[in-house]
Amino acid sequence: MRIPQLTFVALMLVAAPLGAQEKAVPANPAIDMDGFLRTAAEAARHRATRRVSEEDFLRMSREKGTLVLDARSKAKYDELHVKGAINLTFPDIAVDSLRALIPDKATRILIYCNNNFQNAQGPFPSKLPVASLNLSTYTALYAYGYRNVYELGPLIDIRTTRLPFDPAGNLEAVQKAR
Repeated sequence: MRIPQLTFVALMLVAAPLGAQEKAVPANPAIDMDGFLRTAAEAARHRATRRVSEEDFLRMSREKGTLVLDARSKAKYDELHVKGAINLTFPDIAVDSLRALIPDKATRILIYCNNNFQNAQGPFPSKLPVASLNLSTYTALYAYGYRNVYELGPLIDIRTTRLPFDPAGNLEAVQKAR
């Protein structure tokens, strides 16, 4: 019994300064972790009915009033992107940029990310599933009040996809490299 008590006391002595340090960090009203977690949970419930097939994504992308949003880096977007997609990199998603690009929050927005395409590591490098850009982008758009958002659901082989890409020459090069 004596050893567990000593272990507990030792842990408390080590943890006490860490807890004191945490309390010394000033609050930042511009960062709201609890609000983020609540919004992410709401967005996840909303997203569950908003994931679409390749065929539906293709059909919807051709309909008037639909915007295809690519939140990858400009370099990756320039290398290869779904034809007609608009690039707004994830770090640039903010109040003013969204207001300028998508002033009507009822606009239908289609999103895709790296993890939707396989066999194209150059333009679409894989991320960990829990770090997929679709998750961050969907949650951010939801947080800003956009509810008419749909996400490309499946993992698609770049060699057989029916989605059109720009620049087309880069897609052909990726397809031939396989």
